[in-house]
Amino acid sequence: MRLHIGGSQACAGWMILDVSPGPHVDYVGNCADLSFLKDASCSEIYASHVLEHLGYNGELQAALKGFHRVLRPGGRVRVSVPDMDILCKLFIHPTIPPDAKFNVMRMMFGGRMDAHDVHYSGLTFEFLGQFMAEAGFRDIMRVPEFNEFNDTSSLRFGGVLISLNMEARK
Repeated sequence: MRLHIGGSQACAGWMILDVSPGPHVDYVGNCADLSFLKDASCSEIYASHVLEHLGYNGELQAALKGFHRVLRPGGRVRVSVPDMDILCKLFIHPTIPPDAKFNVMRMMFGGRMDAHDVHYSGLTFEFLGQFMAEAGFRDIMRVPEFNEFNDTSSLRFGGVLISLNMEARK
């Protein structure tokens, strides 16, 4: 199984887990609880702009440990989150107008378009890499873009890619 967490776009070979039901959602639930999946039942996990919605004081770590548990040996995880380093640089740039600064702030803290659109973690390569390593992942690396789905992993603001895209292996 290939698991797309937070996805909305149907794609052959992928099962979708989302916190809200939808036309293409196969499983409804929180990605911090993958107890419905067996150990080593997934060959790949993809989660774009999901992990920042989890608390950094245990919930995010539990989710990554769950990802690790359900991946088969050698399985790949790919995650994308707002890159706090990039967003901070954009926010304090001297030429950014107030309306654009407000949009950057929303990327940091969540757009608040619904009850789930709130960010509880601000992540950098160092923070997320450490969390992934503690969960047992190896070969952790940053990649420019995934180009797997039409999602926020490739979002640009003022021509700048705002996502931290990382992949690792079990």
